Amino acid sequence: MATGSVVSAIRVLEAVGERQPAGLSELTRAVGLPKSTVQRCLLTLAEVGWCRTDDRARWLLTYRAFAVGNRARDAGELRERALPVLHELQMTTGETIHLAAPDGRELVLVERLDTAHRLRAFLPLGQRIPLHASATGQAYLAACPESAVDAHLAAGPLEAVTPRTVVDPDALRARLAEVRARGWSINPQGLSEGIAAVGAAILGPDRAPAAALSVSGPTVRMTEAVFDGHGRAAADAAARISRELGAPV
Repeated sequence: MATGSVVSAIRVLEAVGERQPAGLSELTRAVGLPKSTVQRCLLTLAEVGWCRTDDRARWLLTYRAFAVGNRARDAGELRERALPVLHELQMTTGETIHLAAPDGRELVLVERLDTAHRLRAFLPLGQRIPLHASATGQAYLAACPESAVDAHLAAGPLEAVTPRTVVDPDALRARLAEVRARGWSINPQGLSEGIAAVGAAILGPDRAPAAALSVSGPTVRMTEAVFDGHGRAAADAAARISRELGAPV
């Protein structure tokens, strides 16, 4: 298969994952390729077991995609080393815990520990999370060198995910300075309306940010009264995981 065909097939595969179940026309619009090319890619992906159709001829990923993606969650042993600490953090705070790892200009959710509360924060595993709009992302950016923040802001305008999302570059820089001074991020309703979160960066052996974690919950429980306690717990958990990964912290 030519390089261009491989790239097209991967783009189609990602579009299926983001929109499933999705029809041929929807996928064609999403990837901006000729319908015949998209159909050929889908048939090839089905032949090798990565995609399938439902009873309405809409395309979905198969469990093969899940199996491969699930192995990626343990790349670098992040998830394995983090899980015991994340469980303790969930027990301490009583809220949903998220672990996210970087992928390009975003983070990807690689683990979620749910609260026992019926009203809870929820993001599906594999969800792509904007750096500027999330507690994990802001904590991650704050741990990056200023040159990386500059490059991120220079790449394009920041999208408003909710009315409370920080989209002004100067306001985001100010928010990141607060995170560095405090030791953890606070993001009220920046990613999801009605949900607030605190987050902290996880460092690798080179002291560069390797991931981030957050404590998230509905604003009826995640109020200013608990931000400090949950934030300190998140920062302590992130530091423990960083040491597990070999960071000199």
